[in-house]
Amino acid sequence: MFTAFANPSTIILISDPNVLAIPISDIKEPWVDLSQHKTIVYGPSPEIPNNKDYTWLRTTVYEKLMMAQNKLPKGLHFCLYEGYRSIAVQKMIFEKQLSNVKKRHPDWPAEQLFLETTKLVSPVVNPDQSPNIPPHSTGAAIDVYLLDDQGNAIDMGIHPKDWMNDADGVLSLTMSDHISPLAQKNRRIMSDALNAVGFVNYPTEYWHWSYGDRYWAYVTQQPRAFYGSYIPQHIRAREPLDH
Repeated sequence: MFTAFANPSTIILISDPNVLAIPISDIKEPWVDLSQHKTIVYGPSPEIPNNKDYTWLRTTVYEKLMMAQNKLPKGLHFCLYEGYRSIAVQKMIFEKQLSNVKKRHPDWPAEQLFLETTKLVSPVVNPDQSPNIPPHSTGAAIDVYLLDDQGNAIDMGIHPKDWMNDADGVLSLTMSDHISPLAQKNRRIMSDALNAVGFVNYPTEYWHWSYGDRYWAYVTQQPRAFYGSYIPQHIRAREPLDH
């Protein structure tokens, strides 16, 4: 089983065929809107200004995040950067990051560019052109960081909002050795709390954790994922169309 601080050379990417081969049997669990509760802090809308649904999570994911917060040391709190992300937004972000990778590595073949991009963004379409179901689009994934009692973000090495500025992902890597000892300590504090309640980390992104999706099933050696493409109609109806 992988840990939050897996050796970079052993990291299984989210686009790995073994991950994609895991079947999904969506249990159609209800969703929870974090903005309707006072339990977890959430930040401003990420990626695009008209993204109104990033605070939605599956019910069990929400409950586990509350449990994890109770395991944090006194004076620390979670802040949700992003929960749900529509397929349209996911596609936009993946294409933008792919373009960034191409600019940095113009001589790389298409396959290598694709794999490098998936270190920080899940694809919407796999290399064989089959559709993918990204974790954020299932309600299973959360992007989180830590705040102090005053609501200030503590040192995590890099803020999730700056991930596209992280050349080749060296700061975003959970086990990064390019960040300060304090940031490494803070990541371990956050990881301990989330691991303790059953979340798994995508080791190329210290902020990305999930429960019930394919990546979680792969890491925990479960036979199937139970969160898939079930999106309630009230969320679908509100998704922005102008990206």
